[in-house]
Amino acid sequence: MKNTHLLRLAAPIAALWAGLALPVRAWDYDGHRMVNQLALSSLPADFPAFVREPANAERIAFLAGEPDRWRNVGSDLPLVQYNGMDHYLDLEELADAGLDATTVPSLRYEFALQFAAGRAAHLDHFPVIDPAKNTDHSREWPGFAPWAITEYYGKLKSAFSYLKAFQDLGTPEEIANAQANILYVMGVMGHYVGDCAQPLHATKHHHGWVGDNPNGYSTWYGIHAWIDGGLIAKAGITSGAIAPKVVPAQPVSLANRLDGRDPMFVAVMDYIIGTQKLVEPLYQLEKAGKLGNDKVTATPDGKTTSESRPLTVEGRAFIETQLLRGGEMLGAIWVTAWRSAAPDTYLRSQLLKRQIPVPAKAGPYDG
Repeated sequence: MKNTHLLRLAAPIAALWAGLALPVRAWDYDGHRMVNQLALSSLPADFPAFVREPANAERIAFLAGEPDRWRNVGSDLPLVQYNGMDHYLDLEELADAGLDATTVPSLRYEFALQFAAGRAAHLDHFPVIDPAKNTDHSREWPGFAPWAITEYYGKLKSAFSYLKAFQDLGTPEEIANAQANILYVMGVMGHYVGDCAQPLHATKHHHGWVGDNPNGYSTWYGIHAWIDGGLIAKAGITSGAIAPKVVPAQPVSLANRLDGRDPMFVAVMDYIIGTQKLVEPLYQLEKAGKLGNDKVTATPDGKTTSESRPLTVEGRAFIETQLLRGGEMLGAIWVTAWRSAAPDTYLRSQLLKRQIPVPAKAGPYDG
């Protein structure tokens, strides 16, 4: 999904059909809250109990919307570019640049070099960029979601490491601050993991089908916003209704790989590849009228007609499954960070120093 923000569901449906570049984002706030809440419900009983305290659980749920709130300040282009491309990965563009999603490097800037070179070598595979729609210079890139998630995993693992050191040798204030940092990272990273459960965040067909369209899939720009929030609202989907289906979180395997790639990155990329496989099934549901969105048809006189369509069991199940999948993946990443975090040895050595009284230096007339 490129250079986009929130699409107001109140926008006229005809305007959406006209293809206006109204801002959208993946899952509206309610959907992102649900992903974080489902992840919390997946955690094992021995996970640090402070995250389940009501105020802390609410903080994690609230922070699910933080990266989208950063996108509200559209005039701050450095922030827009830095944050915006972390919300998606248009997987087809990797192949267009001659790259394989199953072998790309786990280091963000190493990948960026490879993609830039591949794009330059295959410019005929990419559409011409309209500068007027590319003020943040994001359209040259496919998105960086798996790298962002893996980096947040590293931040969370670090936070658990220094929490363990503070719990042994720190003050109550230091422990509380370390816990607050963990809540922040858990909540914010949940946004990106949730994004990648939404199939339209793993494809170039993010706002309607583009390019060759032999199956006649919808080119409706507003499909993205409908999946993000309109369908959820119409169906009345809640985390409480989905939570009983949550599978307890299991850690991601961190076995060393022969190709040297980071195992968490590989797991995240596999998760996104799995999401991308659902793009066509999602468009098939829309084509069959099973997503509950209105069908808008252009008339010969240039006007449009709107036909209301009911939400089906299949449409509701599709969205609930993806919210659940996002929550379970997020829970697995949280558990992996906690269990793999050894106490911060450097911090521990510094904390030990302050436990040892330093003898007073002898003066010139002492002794």
